[in-house]
Amino acid sequence: MPLQTATGIASLEQTLAPLYARLADHRLYRSFRTLEDLRLFMESHVFAVWDFMSLLKTLQRGLTNLDVPWLPSAHPHTRRLVNEIVLGEESDLYEGRAASHFELYLEAMQQAGANTTPIETLLTNLRNGDSWQQALANSGAPQAAQAFVATTFRCIERNQLHATAAAFTFGREDLIPDMFRGFIRDQDQQLQGKLALFRWYLDRHIEVDGDEHGPMALEMIAELCGHDDLKWQQATAAAVEAVEARIALWDAIANSL
Repeated sequence: MPLQTATGIASLEQTLAPLYARLADHRLYRSFRTLEDLRLFMESHVFAVWDFMSLLKTLQRGLTNLDVPWLPSAHPHTRRLVNEIVLGEESDLYEGRAASHFELYLEAMQQAGANTTPIETLLTNLRNGDSWQQALANSGAPQAAQAFVATTFRCIERNQLHATAAAFTFGREDLIPDMFRGFIRDQDQQLQGKLALFRWYLDRHIEVDGDEHGPMALEMIAELCGHDDLKWQQATAAAVEAVEARIALWDAIANSL
């Protein structure tokens, strides 16, 4: 990575460090006591899992060419990166079958007995032609989840690919404290495997975010921002907004437990 872009990434990460520290030590992770608490968490968090795919698809659309007749895009390196991320997020393998991480999360909710009606209503509304605003407002989603999704789509609608890449990269799921994973493990043992799929989801995200998708996404930001100071500023603002939205979502869920 060229020195200037490496410096840009380092500066961005330094700006986010205090927010990441707040996330990693958030009181939400110490608030879980029962399976019902976990269900409430999943019923809001699933909307963040869903809108993550819209960020990813925005990047794929901007960095590759989805038109017919096809022409090569101007981003040969980043189009490979984004296509590799799409493969994992949209078509990962779980027990020999292909599924998106969102679909697996939905299955994990059903396995745990969480209410999937709001997120399924959102999908139905979208399939029926509603705008994302209408579909979300009429879904029955928790207000904090609606606010989180609105932040995501505001970022997308600014049509700044570098900023979208930053929101995508730094709003990821890799900050999962051991205490939360321990709670899930203990509950799963008590429930004889009813949280097995959710445990897989958490472990898989730590694996791919840290070892595969995270480094790819950083390369994507570096290439898209290049030597443009304004783009680095916009990317930083988008990343801060995404992490602050995650903290606000965590605050709301913690308050509901």
